[in-house]
Amino acid sequence: MADHQPLQAQDKLAFLLVLVPYLIDHERVSVAEAARHFGVPEQRIRRAVELIAVSGVPGETMQYQHGDLFDIAWDDFEQNDMIVLTNLVAIDDAPRLSAREASALIAGLQYLSALPEAADRDAIRALMAKLSRGAGGAASNVAVGQDLHDAALSTIRSAVAGGRGLAFEYAGPRTRGGTRQVDPLRVESIDTDWYLRAWDLDRQALRTFRLDRMSNVRVDERAAEKSIDDVVIPDTLFQQSGGDVIVTVELDCSSLPLVADYLADTADAEDADGRVRIRLAASNGFDGVVRLVAGLPGRAVVLDPPAARAAVRDFAAAALAAE
Repeated sequence: MADHQPLQAQDKLAFLLVLVPYLIDHERVSVAEAARHFGVPEQRIRRAVELIAVSGVPGETMQYQHGDLFDIAWDDFEQNDMIVLTNLVAIDDAPRLSAREASALIAGLQYLSALPEAADRDAIRALMAKLSRGAGGAASNVAVGQDLHDAALSTIRSAVAGGRGLAFEYAGPRTRGGTRQVDPLRVESIDTDWYLRAWDLDRQALRTFRLDRMSNVRVDERAAEKSIDDVVIPDTLFQQSGGDVIVTVELDCSSLPLVADYLADTADAEDADGRVRIRLAASNGFDGVVRLVAGLPGRAVVLDPPAARAAVRDFAAAALAAE
C-alpha cells in the first residue's frame, strides 16, 4: 500500500497538468464537457477543479497572499456546473511571444497547411488560434499571399488525399516539354521556389519537378502505385546518380539564380569579391557544363576536375579557330 499511494499522487498531478491548460484554452467550459473530453467521471473533474482553486505559488515570504492562488467563478461552478478560471498564477508572468513573432509563426503555419501532406489541418488551425491568444500583443492579421502555384497545390493535394496519380505538362531547363505521369509524394520549397517530389512512371524512379514549370496539372484516373511510405526520399532535393561527376565552378553571385536548376547541393558562402563556388552533377561527359559556362562568358570558371577544365578549354579553342 505504501508503494501505491505515491503513484496515485503522480496520477493526480499529471491530470492537473493537462487539465489547467485545457481550462485556460477553453475559457468557459461545463463539467460535463470536460469529463467527456478526458474520459473521466464528472466528480473527478469537480474534485480536480476544487484542488486547482487552492493551488498557487507563494510570494517572497513563502506565504500565500491575495492573487497567489488560482481562483474560479464559484457561483457559476456551484450553480451552473460551469468552470471559469478567474485568476491565473504565474502563467501570465511567463515569457510570451511578441506580436511580430506570433504573426511570423502564424504565417508559417498557414504555409504548412497548404502542403498536401499536412493532413491534420484542424490541429494547425487550433495552434494558430492559441498563438493569436497567447501573444504579448495583438498578432497582426496575416495571410499568405495567393500565387500561381495555388491551383497546382490544390490539385496535388486532391491526388494525394484520394490516392490517385497525377499528370501534367512539364518543360525542364534542357527539354522542350512533354506529358509526365507520376505518383505525387511530397511538396517542398526552397526560398520562393516550389518543388514536387514524385515517382515518375516512365523512368520508374524518384524525380523532382518545379511547380512553375508544370502546366495543365490534373488528377489521373488511375490509382497511385507508390505512396510516401513506399519511397525513401532523400533530404536534398536533387540527387546524383552513380555515374555523375561533380564539377566545381566559381562564378559571381549575380549569376547564381541562372544555375539553380543544376546545383548538386547548396552553394558555398559568398567571398569578399562577390564570388561563390558551386558544384554541378555532370553526366554523359561535360557537354552540359560546357554549355553552361559558355552561356556565362567571363562570369564562370571551372575549377575541378581537370577533365572538365580541358573540355571547356577545347570548346573555347574550337570557337576561336572557327572565327
